[in-house]
Amino acid sequence: QVQLVESGGGLVQAGGSLRLSCAASGRTFSSYTMGWFRQAPGKEREFVASIIMNTGRTDYADSVKGRFTISRDNAKTTVYLEMNNLAPEDTAVYSCAAHPASTWSRATWAYKFWGQGTQVSVSS
Repeated sequence: QVQLVESGGGLVQAGGSLRLSCAASGRTFSSYTMGWFRQAPGKEREFVASIIMNTGRTDYADSVKGRFTISRDNAKTTVYLEMNNLAPEDTAVYSCAAHPASTWSRATWAYKFWGQGTQVSVSS
């Protein structure tokens, strides 16, 4: 059974930092692309970042480029999202997801497995 479990969310002041983790289990994810998405209240879910697990190549939404960094551990079972210089507009539920191909995708429909999400709240 595939499981994606996020952790690391919380409340932080504007300008602060958080590090999210996504622990993946149930299969080998080395041939997958792992992504982070977020959904703010009243808004659609949006792409944040992705990493192709076997190459480490990354892709970022323009709104987070230069502030967020996606990475993976050497065992390719955990994906991280380092978030710096957070702003109130970054407040959302952040979810990790697995896309069963070694290609970038920003489309939610391309991701087959999803975690339950973790809340990130940024106060001004």
